[in-house]
Amino acid sequence: MLFKSTHLATAVLGLLPAANARLRTCVPRDLPAIKVFGLQVVDISAKEHRGYEDWMPSPMTGMTGPKRPIDFCNVTITYTHPGQGDRVNVYVWLPLEDWNGRFLGQGGGGWTAGWEMSLAPSVAAGYAVAITDAGHQVIYSLADMNDTRSWTLTSPGNINWVLLQNFASRALDDLPKVAQQVIKGFYGEPAKYSYWSGCSTGGRQGLMSAQRYPKNFDGIVAAAPAINWATFVVAELWAHITMRKVDYHPPSCELEAIRQEAIKACDELDGVKDGVVAAPGLCKFDAKSIVGQTFDCGGVVRKISAKAAEVANAIWEGPVRNGRRVWYGLPHEAPLSALAATECDTQNEKCKSKPFAISISWIRDVVMRGQDIDLSSLNEDEYWSILHRSVNEFASIMSTDDPDLSEFKASGGKMITWHGLADQLIPVNGSSDYYEKVLALDPDARSYYRYFEAPGVTHCAGGPGAAPNAVLDTLVKWVEQGIAPETLDAATVPADKAEAARHRPLCLYPLVAAYVGGELAEAGSFECAESFGVGKRHTEL
Repeated sequence: MLFKSTHLATAVLGLLPAANARLRTCVPRDLPAIKVFGLQVVDISAKEHRGYEDWMPSPMTGMTGPKRPIDFCNVTITYTHPGQGDRVNVYVWLPLEDWNGRFLGQGGGGWTAGWEMSLAPSVAAGYAVAITDAGHQVIYSLADMNDTRSWTLTSPGNINWVLLQNFASRALDDLPKVAQQVIKGFYGEPAKYSYWSGCSTGGRQGLMSAQRYPKNFDGIVAAAPAINWATFVVAELWAHITMRKVDYHPPSCELEAIRQEAIKACDELDGVKDGVVAAPGLCKFDAKSIVGQTFDCGGVVRKISAKAAEVANAIWEGPVRNGRRVWYGLPHEAPLSALAATECDTQNEKCKSKPFAISISWIRDVVMRGQDIDLSSLNEDEYWSILHRSVNEFASIMSTDDPDLSEFKASGGKMITWHGLADQLIPVNGSSDYYEKVLALDPDARSYYRYFEAPGVTHCAGGPGAAPNAVLDTLVKWVEQGIAPETLDAATVPADKAEAARHRPLCLYPLVAAYVGGELAEAGSFECAESFGVGKRHTEL
């Protein structure tokens, strides 16, 4: 549940609220000198906001309670690593009243280390919250993410290793150290607990913190994490390599028609007909089985082609070289409009590749160091060479795939990861693969790290499935009360206001939510089991 009252939340979670009276005013001279080894502060600014209403609750932050005016002090610390020539900003928003005594670091998405606009919901929930920009301009639109040469390169052919390392890891270590000093100076006492919450890039940042800076956070939410970066970002280009190989670039309507047939074929594998593929591992649908079937494409009746079926199958299987799968593909239910996008004429007859923006920028601006190359024209040999170079040169910096969490465990930290089974950008099997490697090293890992999968949920949010809510509250209970989550509460977001939300338990991996009888919309109609076969069957038309 989401607490509507900060006082109620802190009482239930066993943490007394900090004193409401502020010890300092919201002016830079009243803030302490920031001292962190290896960095030098060059500027501090502060601005008080009262009755701030220019914000909306966001599932991306885990804060979806009712919107209300908020009062806070916005502190911006600008610093550099002497001799490195960088300039990094940390933004800290401090509630003027009803601080819950906790610090929350928040993550970003894509190439952005953090969005200042995402901080308000956390302030409304009582957190002192902070982000970093990692030393480069905040990127707000996906279109702007396909050109990062302004900061990834010092000059054509030369990587800006300082800013790349800031984004990958170093700024994540600086952030809590800077923010905690601001918090102590402002309130007169340190935060009692320190948390991290993020999805996608924010999820990767959370896992990076657990792996490299294990003492910085008491609890971490790392959702749909962009780990295995050096591999999966190049793997996102695989659909376009296949399109070039078969010499056909399907319009989006054709791939969507194939996807819908896959969903129909695999929907009831979990014993429930609800438009969600909850058992993707059991889905063996072959797109070749529907070649010649008609579909509607913008009012024009067309037939599914053999070449489009080959493209769809390749997307689901993932990159394969010499009969060996190099990385995971997308689940059958995942939308294909991002990683298999094409640009077509008005009749959807002549189409060309439109690779994903982050794949373009990573390969062109980092791996190939700014060379102007047409990624849609790569052949397979060139593709494998780029993938090998990406992993060989950048995995240690960006991939965030170290399964050794022993230091995080020793520090007493707790971490929750969840990932949507219909994620259209980051193959969910990358997360389950990582979790299994953690368990292989430490069979007791569930005592401090728990992973959940969300059927029907797309990247970070969206889709027909039930997405987890209040994950941060769940983490707080685990950290502060020792209540480890066996399930995550999840609910659908109805497209129609008249439609009721459906509730599901998300089970601790590898358990699944099996239907055992009752109303399909009720969480109590499901129980966690080793397979779907233990449940009953339910058909809802």
